Amino acid sequence: MKEYKYNPKPEFEARMRKLLTNKEDYLAYSEIIHTLPRNFIRCNTLKISSEDLIKRLSKKWDVEQPFSDNKEIMLVKSKLAPGELGKAEEHLLGFYYVQELSSMLSVLALLPEENERVLDLCASPGSKTTQIACFLKNSGTILANDKDIARIVILASNLERCGVANSILTRMQGDNLCERLKARMQFDKILVDAPCSGEGTLRSSPKTFLMWNKKMIESVSKLQKKLLCSAIPLLREGGSLVYSTCTHAPEENEEVVDFALKQFPNLKLEEIKLPVKSRDGILEWEDKKFSKELVKARRIYPQDNDSEGFFLAKFVVQHKNSDGDEE
Repeated sequence: MKEYKYNPKPEFEARMRKLLTNKEDYLAYSEIIHTLPRNFIRCNTLKISSEDLIKRLSKKWDVEQPFSDNKEIMLVKSKLAPGELGKAEEHLLGFYYVQELSSMLSVLALLPEENERVLDLCASPGSKTTQIACFLKNSGTILANDKDIARIVILASNLERCGVANSILTRMQGDNLCERLKARMQFDKILVDAPCSGEGTLRSSPKTFLMWNKKMIESVSKLQKKLLCSAIPLLREGGSLVYSTCTHAPEENEEVVDFALKQFPNLKLEEIKLPVKSRDGILEWEDKKFSKELVKARRIYPQDNDSEGFFLAKFVVQHKNSDGDEE
């Protein structure tokens, strides 16, 4: 069968050229989005150590640990049959989670600590929820929410396979859940990995080329603002919240973050350290200008790391001194 190559719509291409103004940079981007992503997995340290897992997997595949400070991240370099990673015994036992590199970054930025209370507002299918559980070492509490029952079933299955024992699952619209919790509960850490247009997933989901449209971006941006601004009041003083998407669209990224900063003056953005190459958030797009704080947001482009595309920003609630002023 002849392979069909999806091409970006002219409007999408024009937008990406505005974001990637260097010609060589754009050409590198336009080439890599037509290649399959690499095969990354994440060791589930709730069940096995990274050392033991790589010893076990190295008997069947060529596996490496590309980041010395994040041994749980593993790259399978061997040529694999379709579905081979998901069918392997180690996957069925919950020893690892098949997860793209960029997808792991939001939890690496959030840095949950043992015994903390964490809200994962848009949790399914559970890649980041299970990653949070590893940071917590099954201590504390994770409130994992999704609005769709079919997605909740997938989430529950992945949590069970990975041995997550500290989670509570809820099924509600994210903003409705936050409204119910506002007077009852606060969280140390919150992850809002928001629904998005998926521009960063072209390598693994090429049909996004066909589905992409500007109206979707405008619609989902409104939802993202609602979700983010609903979650922020649940954050305790000194707590942190990571907002992330798998898209490049500024309307879903910097514009959403800028909107939240204007709505909540007690928030600021924090610098994020990542094990991959990232770029600063942009400060203007078309006729809109954003807070200078946005340079602390991180943009992940596929051509920089041979990965999928991603965006993330980390909010922190500023402490108040004894006079009530923000420090």
